[in-house]
Amino acid sequence: MNRLLPSALLSAVLTIAAPTALAERADREQPVNIEADRVTVDERNKVHTFQGNVVLTQGTLVIRGTKLVVTQGADGFQTGVASGDASKLASFRQKREGRDDYVEGEGERIEYDSRTERAKLLNHARVSSGGDEVRGDYIEYDALTENYAASSLPTHDGQPAGDGRVRAVIQPKGNAAAAPSTPPR
Repeated sequence: MNRLLPSALLSAVLTIAAPTALAERADREQPVNIEADRVTVDERNKVHTFQGNVVLTQGTLVIRGTKLVVTQGADGFQTGVASGDASKLASFRQKREGRDDYVEGEGERIEYDSRTERAKLLNHARVSSGGDEVRGDYIEYDALTENYAASSLPTHDGQPAGDGRVRAVIQPKGNAAAAPSTPPR
């Protein structure tokens, strides 16, 4: 489980809010530790299921959820799903490379495919970093191209969930000390 989903998942997911600031690179070389109330291992199908107060740590990375399922394909790539529910969302937190701040996110489901290096946050999805925040029903991040998209998900009848809006807060990045203290006249 060295090249496990968590490092790749969060490295990908965590850069959603700030595509130019990557997650802590040293985390990839750290051991993965998982705590849960129960674990089920299906060696034949290469599926590990952790349930109940799941906490995964790898370096500065922390993933929390009610359930974490990791599946390894015959080619060695992993897919993973961390889940929660509307009252207790799956979440992650990781230090940004070369900075003293963290990227955080949450959703009812966080899915990652290590082959394509794509992460998806679904239902009540939120990613924040450095005061910036993106919210939507669905956030997808492609780590290879450093592109991401946020949208609302349609319900079973094809209509958007909630009010169908995506919301973002982007903080000014200029030098606050250089800004005038009083408005120009």
